[in-house]
Amino acid sequence: MHILYFADTRFPIERANGLQTMATCCALAGRGHRVTLVVRPDSCVPPRDPFAFYDFPRTDALTISVVDTSTGERTRRAQFVMASAARLLRADADVVYTRDLGLAALLLRLPRSRRPRLIYESHGIASIVSAEMAALLGKPEARPTHRKLERLDRRERRVWRRAAAYVTITRTLAVELAARYGERPNVFVVPDGAAVGSEVPSLRGSTFAEPGTPEPWNPGIPIAGYAGHLYPWKGVDVFLRALALAPGIRGLIVGGHPAEQDLARVRALVHELGLDARVDITGLVKPGDVRRRLAPASMLVLPNTPSAISERYTSPLKLFEYLSMRRPVIASDLPAIREVLTHERTALLVAPGDPRALAAALQRIAGDRALGCRLADAAAALAPQYSWEARAERLEAALAAAVAA
Repeated sequence: MHILYFADTRFPIERANGLQTMATCCALAGRGHRVTLVVRPDSCVPPRDPFAFYDFPRTDALTISVVDTSTGERTRRAQFVMASAARLLRADADVVYTRDLGLAALLLRLPRSRRPRLIYESHGIASIVSAEMAALLGKPEARPTHRKLERLDRRERRVWRRAAAYVTITRTLAVELAARYGERPNVFVVPDGAAVGSEVPSLRGSTFAEPGTPEPWNPGIPIAGYAGHLYPWKGVDVFLRALALAPGIRGLIVGGHPAEQDLARVRALVHELGLDARVDITGLVKPGDVRRRLAPASMLVLPNTPSAISERYTSPLKLFEYLSMRRPVIASDLPAIREVLTHERTALLVAPGDPRALAAALQRIAGDRALGCRLADAAAALAPQYSWEARAERLEAALAAAVAA
């Protein structure tokens, strides 16, 4: 099957959406599909090779087609949309795939006879995400107008009703869409993933060793690790406040974009809490280096704070990366997270936004080797269900439904 995947983003990009797009396309190509990924040019000079940047083996089954665009935001968007439409007319694609709500809504305005077999992948209801984002960023003045929210809602409704198949990353999102816009066929819940298997580095010598390895308790100071962006709703501030309440535990943060104010905010909080000697922040690293930089951690933390995005719309790449690293996981007790993790069985779930609850969980794992090993092994056993290959296999049901629609 030939899949034409549209992603209106510079490529490669340091954010999770770039890794998710590349990994999904590579995994589909690995299952025998022919994939054409249409993106904007890299902003770096010279342009970076996406296969090398994301650390994926090159394959002839995946073609990355770059659309030349100008620097103006409105002009650039228009150029990408027009170029995408032109590629659609020229291509022999069986299916069009995109996460771009605006582009999907535009293509689905075509008459039914000319409408592409389009699969839309939703990561949240656009009007709700847009309204919430201003508050999450601490910029109430950036709250979208009522008119914009209505426009987003119309687009969402059109795509929900007309897409040949519809993919959501959580069950809670699928249920919410159906309640809001009515039931429809061909809805598929397909969570995100991570690389597993031979790509995972050996963890011998860590506090929680691989099964069957007679590893004694490591007398060193326990290290709690976090990987990802430092946006406030990701809960890094909560993580730092928890570390301040758990003096026997070090912190490791893998991430932090130098061009964003979040890195400076987090560093200032580290200093304010007196954690300079106990917390290491790597700054931005390439996706392929995250595991290596996170490897010293003896437990891994997903401290998302309460929000519509975290509660219902999140399928964090870091969570699946954590599972594959065979470490005990401590995560916020949120509905979307509970779709993957079970308290006391595959992780410890704590009240979101509560530094004391998180500190207690950190100290509990640090002081109970049997619990840590049990949770680490349970996480590793869960990881294959959330590999990129498993994601591509789940997506094939949506591909087949779209072709048959």
